[in-house]
Amino acid sequence: MSRNAEEIAAIVRDRAGAAPVRIGLVLGSGLGHLADRVNGVAIPYADLPGFPHAGVSGHNPNLVVGDLMGQRVAVFGGRAHYYESGRGDAMRLPLEVLKALGAESLILTNAAGSFRQDVPPGDLMLLSDHINFSGLNPLIGEPTDARFVPMTEAHDPALRAGLRAAAEAEGIALAEGVYAWYSGPSFETPAEIRALRILGADAVGMSTVPEVILARFLGLRVAAVSTITNMAAGLSDEKISHEHTKAMAPLGAAKLERILLRFLSGL
Repeated sequence: MSRNAEEIAAIVRDRAGAAPVRIGLVLGSGLGHLADRVNGVAIPYADLPGFPHAGVSGHNPNLVVGDLMGQRVAVFGGRAHYYESGRGDAMRLPLEVLKALGAESLILTNAAGSFRQDVPPGDLMLLSDHINFSGLNPLIGEPTDARFVPMTEAHDPALRAGLRAAAEAEGIALAEGVYAWYSGPSFETPAEIRALRILGADAVGMSTVPEVILARFLGLRVAAVSTITNMAAGLSDEKISHEHTKAMAPLGAAKLERILLRFLSGL
């Protein structure tokens, strides 16, 4: 754990209380309002040295620490993406702080494009695994042998089972599939999508995989859910754009919020 992470964790404790956090949530597009349901303290990223700034419209850059459905949570209202800085480890410090606050688990959310006609825009996909199509890695440059992180069950089976049970209890369809990380910020070409389908991907997006790798490096259990905002390039007639993503994200996000609240209440 870096000294910076310990120092920032101390800042968070001073503002939000010393009780240990149990679980962290990173909110993708359309889910920012979930942070408003936390009974706690919102700390702007700007007050936490080294935390990412608001580089993507649709994200709310606050760390909110407090109670949600009876659990002590730390909710990240936005993430740093590789395409903003060229740094694969852009989320390392925030996740180190999460670990320093006592967290054991991390739930990641994102907006993604679907390859499957049975998982259209507005639906959700629980990630069973991922493909690092970018070839980048947030642990490049890490000097210790801890960098050799096993990824066989990177997406924690027990957390996934809990999310599936929460979705079933809410009567919400929750598909499961493999997510491919594409670096962005340009969207994928139809040829790239065809290649990814051959490789076994079910959805594609520009985030999440670096955080999964970092979480496992830090010893955090992790699960991730995609809100499907569009069909991937070449699979429909819709025009893909960031504005379209922001417009469609709330459809699936409303369902995902219900699943997350049910999941937390059952921990």
